[in-house]
Amino acid sequence: MKPYQHVLIAECGESLVPLSLTEFAVVTPHPYVERGAPYGDRSPYWVRQSVATALTQAQLNLQAMPLGWRLQIFDAYRPLAVQQFMVDHTAQELAQQQGLDLAKVSDLARQALMEAVYQFWALPSADPKTPPPHSTGAAIDLTLVDSDGQPIDMGSPIDEVSARSHPDHFHNQSHAYSQQVHQHRRLLRQVMSEAGFEQHPNEWWHFSLGDQMWAWRRAQVTGQTAIARYGNITPAG
Repeated sequence: MKPYQHVLIAECGESLVPLSLTEFAVVTPHPYVERGAPYGDRSPYWVRQSVATALTQAQLNLQAMPLGWRLQIFDAYRPLAVQQFMVDHTAQELAQQQGLDLAKVSDLARQALMEAVYQFWALPSADPKTPPPHSTGAAIDLTLVDSDGQPIDMGSPIDEVSARSHPDHFHNQSHAYSQQVHQHRRLLRQVMSEAGFEQHPNEWWHFSLGDQMWAWRRAQVTGQTAIARYGNITPAG
């Protein structure tokens, strides 16, 4: 289990709602849908109602700055089937990058691959005590775009399985490009944290509000025990 999965959940029953695809920039076509992820009649642009409200506030925080930038939503709600699909896809992709055939690797090599995958992807657990963050409707992956809708350089793409994905990876690098990228990441973290979100420790793009990850990060900051209010959810929930 990951540390945040020990946090207790007191499900509040709040509904999933669709994000406004005119209020926020979005990635189209959706990359997981394009790969064949099994969303069915569900949408990667759903979140809990309070998360949607907080995202609007984060957007307002950003627009209060004289940059003309917007939030671009990459991904939000994931059914468990999609979580499993993307874990399998990432493992296959990582194996190919290493010149390996995932179907033929040794158990030891497979274990090493999956350990790398699970640094960035949550286990597709159906256990109500350990839901994947995105399957709660409380987690969101996002980035920044400029006034023309062009992505701001964040130093690495969303979902990259590498050290570059860590939020402060570029912090201690002195050359100008690294510092610029670090400032972009700091800005995203600032507008999101001011709206109540907490950032994933390994992923510059991942923020959540109300799930186990959020509660765990809050407890680290405040020193007080926190309880999550969102668990795994179905569209009817």
